[in-house]
Amino acid sequence: MSYYAGIDIGSTAIKIVIIDDNQEIVGKKVSGSGSMFYKYAKESLEQLVKDIGIERDDIAYIVATGYGRKLFKEADETISEITANAIGAKKAGEKFGKVRTIINIGGQDSKAISLDENGNVVNFAMNDRCAAGTGKFLDVAAAKLEIDVEELGEYHFKANGTPLSINSTCAVFAESEIIGLLGNEHSKEDIVAGIHFSIAKRIIRLTKKVGLNDIIYFDGGPALNAGLVAAIEDELGRELAIPSYPQITTALGAALMGTWVST
Repeated sequence: MSYYAGIDIGSTAIKIVIIDDNQEIVGKKVSGSGSMFYKYAKESLEQLVKDIGIERDDIAYIVATGYGRKLFKEADETISEITANAIGAKKAGEKFGKVRTIINIGGQDSKAISLDENGNVVNFAMNDRCAAGTGKFLDVAAAKLEIDVEELGEYHFKANGTPLSINSTCAVFAESEIIGLLGNEHSKEDIVAGIHFSIAKRIIRLTKKVGLNDIIYFDGGPALNAGLVAAIEDELGRELAIPSYPQITTALGAALMGTWVST
């Protein structure tokens, strides 16, 4: 049995997926990127190999993708995160039907990808890295509100009335808006809902540039945030297709690519 590894080195997290000859996932791992991308990616891969009980030599091919893909020296190949995300979404989204649009919110940027009938990329758009619509902004906002980022979804559903407006497109200025809202004695719950709806509006504007086609697949760490999911679905007027492990879609796509090019 041979194995194939996909490593997605993002700005905030390293995601690794190992699959077998049958393209079934046998191991997955998400860890922080830290300041030394190569070191932490290498250590994470070694730990995952150990955890699933195989040897490093059992991995026939490694494909790296993401922000730090060029830094992973052991990779047999590197591909863009757009391509890897599309491949992974096509596979992980099979249970929902045929994925035609992908929304991906990462640590430093957000992406919208349009696919054709065969799952090939036909168009994509990315936001500005300063934009207040990324995973990093959610982390910063949670810190300012003195709550854990995992609690954002819970706070969202306790909000009352119309969500507050967060208008700044720059994360720094949006952070100042949050501080101002706290100073005006708005509740944390209402501020969280406002943050989620502001991100939802921005990501939908981005997605409309490439086309809102069924089925809309949402991945990236923020897809675990039920409040953000609810806000996007409310703005869209339809449900999103969300995989069980939304953080690893791009790494899965990289691993799948490895099974194709190594044979």
